Amino acid sequence: MSPETLPSWLVWALLSAAFAALTAIFAKIGVEDINSDLATLIRTVVVLFSLALILFATGQFNQFGPISTRSWIFLVLSGLGTGASWICYFRALKLGPATLVAPIDKLSVVLVALFGVVFLGERPSLNGWFGIALIAAGAVLIAFKR
Repeated sequence: MSPETLPSWLVWALLSAAFAALTAIFAKIGVEDINSDLATLIRTVVVLFSLALILFATGQFNQFGPISTRSWIFLVLSGLGTGASWICYFRALKLGPATLVAPIDKLSVVLVALFGVVFLGERPSLNGWFGIALIAAGAVLIAFKR
């Protein structure tokens, strides 16, 4: 499969994975000498500033339309979930090795699949379930290494 034939979502997902990997390494180093909650705040400010710059640079700040109450509710809930996840993630990185914390954090992939079935009515294929099971098994193997 050549880069030209990759679906655009896959390219973005792979980039997300690469940046997430770098994030774990950078965060582990950055949180060594400071409180993990302060580290989370610094990271959040950087993300907010970066996104604001992108919106201004691309003229998207001028393109706001009406946002439904439903969208507001779920985006606020998503933001609260992100904040809680980041606080827990940085605390875990402060206390444990990145090589163990990051894979356990990726159990979110398994939970997304389960929540997608329960709440969104999604139906992964048999191969999808097999991959999800492998991710879960890999996380368990990493967490309980001896």
